[in-house]
Amino acid sequence: MDARTLPPVIRLSPEDGVLIARIALPPGTPVAEGVAVGAQRIPPGHKVAVRPHEVGEPVRRYGQIIGFATQPIAPGDWVHTHNCAMGDFSKDYAWGVDAKPTQMITPPASFQGIRRADGRVATRNYIGIVTSVNCSAHVADLIADAFKRNPITGVDPLADYPNVDGVVALTHKTGCGMTMGEPLRLLRRTLAGFARHVNFSHVIAIGLGCEVNQLGPMLEEQRLAGRLRNMDIQEMGGTRKTVEAGIAFVKEVLAESNQVRREPVPASELIIALQCGGSDGYSGITANPALGAASDLVVRHGGTVILSETPETYGAEHLLTRRATSREVGEKLVSLMRWWEEYTQREGAEMNANPSPGNKAGGLTTILEKSLGAMAKAGTTNLTAVYNYAEPVTAKGFVFMDTPGYDPVAATGQVAGGANLVCFTTGRGSVFGMKPAPSIKLATNNAMYERMCEDMDVNCGTILTGEESVAECGRRIFELMLRVASGERTKSESYDFGSSEFAPWVLGATM
Repeated sequence: MDARTLPPVIRLSPEDGVLIARIALPPGTPVAEGVAVGAQRIPPGHKVAVRPHEVGEPVRRYGQIIGFATQPIAPGDWVHTHNCAMGDFSKDYAWGVDAKPTQMITPPASFQGIRRADGRVATRNYIGIVTSVNCSAHVADLIADAFKRNPITGVDPLADYPNVDGVVALTHKTGCGMTMGEPLRLLRRTLAGFARHVNFSHVIAIGLGCEVNQLGPMLEEQRLAGRLRNMDIQEMGGTRKTVEAGIAFVKEVLAESNQVRREPVPASELIIALQCGGSDGYSGITANPALGAASDLVVRHGGTVILSETPETYGAEHLLTRRATSREVGEKLVSLMRWWEEYTQREGAEMNANPSPGNKAGGLTTILEKSLGAMAKAGTTNLTAVYNYAEPVTAKGFVFMDTPGYDPVAATGQVAGGANLVCFTTGRGSVFGMKPAPSIKLATNNAMYERMCEDMDVNCGTILTGEESVAECGRRIFELMLRVASGERTKSESYDFGSSEFAPWVLGATM
């Protein structure tokens, strides 16, 4: 279709009382039969009413409630935060009513992966450094920095080890001044998930020695004893001696790490973390459903996709419970929503506080609207399992993991759970990476993609301009997943993103 002949608005469902502006709509622009834009210009990606709404009446997009009119809305009016807000409404969870057998693809597609001795498959080959506490962060950074390429001299300490992707220090701001119980268990579970991540060939754990999160108990609790080299700075004799020992360990294992070879493996070995950040009004029309189409392909080839960001699924969970393979799976998802309601209330916040200023500038009005677009990333297959933050993901198919909506914290939990690839959609232009898993960035619109093409891997704005369908874009994303899993570098990898973004979820009081 010629983009010049496309209508200026997008209708997503016959039940919708609003349409989405494909381009900026000046006053007087016809948008439906007998309806033209009123006195206010409609920004691109924003909503225009095509029928009247009385105060308290539901506003629908995607055929679903995204909010309620807070003042009378006339046809042609701009619909946004000034006249639409959250409200309570009943949801029919209809446990599993839409679950259906997945049509598997045989033989499955393949990629060039790294088969570890325990049978798991890696997409990258790093050496990792995990830290028990912020007090050991700088020492970990000094060790990793010793193996970085010097951008001035061009000297690369890993030049003789082409199969080693790098040395990664994963530092954070907690580990002490924290309460015992769930906050400590969650941190340890997250660190352990990275310590045993398939994309690390070898791992060092660096502690200070007097922190709450003691290395010894953590290794014992998480059954990591003997799996990695651990060092306490105080026992080692200070910064210099610990850094020297850490560098010596990396040098000791480089040759062994470099021995890996890529080989054909089935796409069923893919575990994809689904993320979105800096969303806009187009996210639920282009990049998210296109990633959903790619997610369906991953599942149909036997792989796993992880949807997360619980606050950004809030209000749309009843659409996922309908796809649950059992009532138990659906009820676990709903119980997470209730926890978040209580959590935000306890903290003096509300769930609708989630859409950021950038989200709202891009056209998203309420968390309901954001959630409906965000969940499109997970495609259409059955919900097979629900996991707590950073729990090991063992189920195949589409699964859900409880995480905050904040992207670094959410992706940290997903990768700790075993994701070996991240796909991240963005409308405003988030820059992001999450080592040791490579991250693919998907742009929702042409303007942002062209402005930030050095950071974006895929332009999904082609759906808006009619150049390709959602299914065609999804196929393109799936093929890129296979190439990246085989070793092709992403834009975020070219900038060495991925270690600073490590951000375990901090629960409880800081003491």
